[in-house]
Amino acid sequence: MAAHLSPPPDPQFVLRGTQSPVHALHFCRGAQAQGCPLLFSGSQDGLVHIWSLQTRRAVAALDGHGGQCVTWLQTLPQGHQLLSQGRDLKLCLWDLAEGRNTVVDSVRLESVGFCKSAILAGGQPRWTLAVPGKASDEVQILEMPSKTSVCTLKPEADAKPGMPMCLGLWQADSSPRPLLLAGYEDGSVALWDISERKMCSHVSCHEEPGPR
Repeated sequence: MAAHLSPPPDPQFVLRGTQSPVHALHFCRGAQAQGCPLLFSGSQDGLVHIWSLQTRRAVAALDGHGGQCVTWLQTLPQGHQLLSQGRDLKLCLWDLAEGRNTVVDSVRLESVGFCKSAILAGGQPRWTLAVPGKASDEVQILEMPSKTSVCTLKPEADAKPGMPMCLGLWQADSSPRPLLLAGYEDGSVALWDISERKMCSHVSCHEEPGPR
């Protein structure tokens, strides 16, 4: 017997005005929000809209991906810097402090897949970025903002999990070693120890590719 599903609640409000399908969303409560949470939305036409959830209006539109779909958005802990990833194979770093809407740096991506990047940042000047690599099954780890390559994580030749579809970086409070979770095209999930450049575990979880 199928479980009974309750209908979704009515929305508190609806934000309109992107003029293009939305492909990425990110909430921010950092310094840029100044006490009022903001919502960032990335659209198919390459624009990033910044929405005030107080006025329920767009306060700015960022254009940095040449009309190509925006697939991922993430603010850094300081709150005034935004990362946007697009189908133009570019990851942009925006400076939003004091009303600025400027691309101050970018990373050229080498994968044409749909995998979103991931960051590990604790409020320090240096932070870690995970992006899909040049080969279809690779994940590249970069130290930012220098863009120094830390390592490239690649499954064993006989594993063949397919492309990475989703990435997650984290570091336990009890350990200095950063870890990466990667969901692959074959429905499996791998846990990587970045310091050792090795796969700690690999589990088949789904029959279909993981969520993007």
